[in-house]
Amino acid sequence: MTQHFPVLIADIGGTFTRLALLKTQGSQPQLIAKFKTADYPDPQTAFLAVLDQQKTTKPKSALLAVAAPIGKQRVHLTNAAWWIDPETIGTALALNKVVLINDFPPIAALLPQLDTTNPDHVARLGPDCAGDDGPMLVLGPGTGLGAALLRTLHGHALIEPTEAGHIEFGASSDEELALWPLIERHDNRHTAESLLCGAGITRLYDALAMQRGQITSHPDVASIIQSALGGDTAALDCLNFYAGLLGRFAGDLALVFGATGGVYIAGGIAPRIYALLQQSAFRTSFENKAPFASLLKSIPTFVITRPDPALYGLAELASYPDHFWLNSQTWQR
Repeated sequence: MTQHFPVLIADIGGTFTRLALLKTQGSQPQLIAKFKTADYPDPQTAFLAVLDQQKTTKPKSALLAVAAPIGKQRVHLTNAAWWIDPETIGTALALNKVVLINDFPPIAALLPQLDTTNPDHVARLGPDCAGDDGPMLVLGPGTGLGAALLRTLHGHALIEPTEAGHIEFGASSDEELALWPLIERHDNRHTAESLLCGAGITRLYDALAMQRGQITSHPDVASIIQSALGGDTAALDCLNFYAGLLGRFAGDLALVFGATGGVYIAGGIAPRIYALLQQSAFRTSFENKAPFASLLKSIPTFVITRPDPALYGLAELASYPDHFWLNSQTWQR
């Protein structure tokens, strides 16, 4: 995955794409632009337009994190229309090399660099437990729901992307059993992503309204969060219910992967509702894993507050590729 500098790095998501330039090994990424993915028909058109407009240094290679599984062919974003073909991008931008990776390994790569005592990096969620030097997990509800694991193996950082957000997600209490039939299905399924992403919050809000016999105006996630922060009871009930589900899912993944080094919540939602999460059932649900409750109690949980963590993780991956082991797709001349 060795890169030719300057490196164009991009965090390509279902809603937004963030583009930056890494001029030299070990330097800080310089943000070029943040734009809506849907504003352009494809990535090469977007990149050419932005680079031309910003008159930035011409990159020689690209490292692109995309919100989709990485295979051997061109990649289609899970929650957007773009097809991403490294050869097409490399040819259009006259690059020497283009590497595609999943969008959550860069955030996983950054985890060891985050200072857990610095509120500009992370905010602790729950008790002040230490964890250990075991695997570290990051998951992130936003437009979708990504997750990746970082573990140390033979002196290297092994990063494992997952599609854990697409597992089935069922009711586990009488309260949830009563609500589940009212929740809108996505692709005829109830998955972790369909309930915990931004659209999932609106699904939960509508279901809770129906349960109360109310007519809902189908508010978007931003207005639900704003209403909750303003003290609206319906919105608060929705986000408290959501927080419990998020804690349960995070605890399940911690058990699956043995993430004793800590669980980190990324994405666009958690930092905006951190105060609510701290007072919610998140941590109780996270720990409610009998017969392994004591294990979960020892695992620290955090919300990542550092802006654009994927870009800084991409900078780590581009600068020190020999330190990391992860799946990628590469095109080069």
